[in-house]
This record gives sequence, structure tokens and C-alpha cells, in this order.
Amino acid sequence: MTTPHDSPVPRLNYPTASFIISAPTLALCPDDTGAEVAFAGRSNAGKSSAINALTQQNALARTSRTPGRTQLINFFSVMNDESRRLVDLPGYGYAKVPEAVKIEWQKHLAEYLRNRFSLRGLVLLMDVRHPLTEFDQMMLDYADQREMPVHILLTKADKLKKGPASAALQKVRSRLKEWEDLVSVQLFSSLKRDGVDTLSQKLNQWLYTPPE
Repeated sequence: MTTPHDSPVPRLNYPTASFIISAPTLALCPDDTGAEVAFAGRSNAGKSSAINALTQQNALARTSRTPGRTQLINFFSVMNDESRRLVDLPGYGYAKVPEAVKIEWQKHLAEYLRNRFSLRGLVLLMDVRHPLTEFDQMMLDYADQREMPVHILLTKADKLKKGPASAALQKVRSRLKEWEDLVSVQLFSSLKRDGVDTLSQKLNQWLYTPPE
């Protein structure tokens, strides 16, 4: 017999995702209520492509041939419910912008990750061929400070054969063993849509708000 307290986590319909607002700073973000999950990654990690693959929309999150053009915090609702949100954080790393602008991005990114109450988890995207960069370590440190769960997508897995991709996955898991209670890792390919179901299940857990 199932009680209201142990009812199954609902499956959310991510193709219903729609744009809410773009914010340059934490102060201009939507009200800090409900539940949201943020996507972060270096500018060449395939973050926008992963969000588009999840939502089955070609242009929900803008992709660009010029990495790092997304300089705003972008919010999307799920199932027409603005209390459940996906958040696309600014890409970081390869953008051809002045150093002062990069520093400003980093400041707003840190403020958001440290102080956003409704943030339930972080999806951290890494190119499977170049994981655990300095930026990735910085994101993990922010999450660790808040004891916030992180789900890592090793993107562009289609660029490697099955054996090397599995080896890369095991190597990352091994290096993050000290964080295994908070960090989970999977292979992901936006091109082939491999790993979308696993990602959806993780997001369902984080965005689910149990009944009062």
C-alpha cells in the first residue's frame, strides 16, 4: 500500500520547457521559491546542446559557433509551472571577451551557486575527452561548500568508441570518489540522445516537491 509520503516521483515532461527570463545578476533572477536545477559547463562542453536534447527543442538554449556568447542566467519553466525551473548558466572559458568581463561572469556565477535557496542540484557538463578542468573543480568546490548534489554529464561520448568512453567514465568516478555521496556521473551524447533518460530521472528527483 502506498501512502502520500512514499508516492513515486512524477515523470516531468521536459519537452514542455519554455523560456521565462534572462538575468544578468542574482538580484534580477525570478523569485527564489520552488525548485530549480542549473546546468553549468565550459563554453565548449555542449551545455546548450544537452538542454536542447533533453527538451527535444532545437533552439530552446542557444547554441553558437562562438563559445561563451551566453552571458546571462537563463530560466526555463517545465510543464508550464514556473515553480519548476531549468537554469542555463553562462558558459565559461573560451569566450573572446575581456578578462574583466570573465571575472564579472565568475562573480555572478559564484553568487548564484552559493546563495540561491531554490537550487536543488547542479548538472555539470564536461567534454568526455577533457574532463575535470580547473573550471570543473571550481564548480565542484562551490557545490561541496553547500553540500549540494552534482550530476556530471560526460558529453560528446559519441566522439569515442565504447571502450575508451567507459574507461573515461570510470576514471572520473575514481577521481571523485571522495564526493561519491553527492556526485553522480554518466556518459551523454546530444547527437545520439544517449543518456537523456538517465538525466531525466535525476532531474525528476531534484525538481519533485513532495505534497505538504
